Amino acid sequence: MGKDEKVLQQVLSGRGDANIRFDDLCNLLRRRGFDVRTGGSHHVFRRAGVEERINLQRDGNKAKPYQVRQVRLLLLKYKLGGAV
Repeated sequence: MGKDEKVLQQVLSGRGDANIRFDDLCNLLRRRGFDVRTGGSHHVFRRAGVEERINLQRDGNKAKPYQVRQVRLLLLKYKLGGAV
């Protein structure tokens, strides 16, 4: 099992939202076809066919738990949680 698959499983499981590395979450979104625009500390992810934008900010080297939940809901809503 690759690192991306482990991160995906951790995000989708809802266990350990406070322990997801920021860079791992960003890479997960990029591998799912999201484009990123960075402005200051904000990383805004968009993808064609997805109306919502995901705005991520670092909390040290971790992603903020509420933002991990937002990513999980988006992946489930648009069925983007398939195999990595």
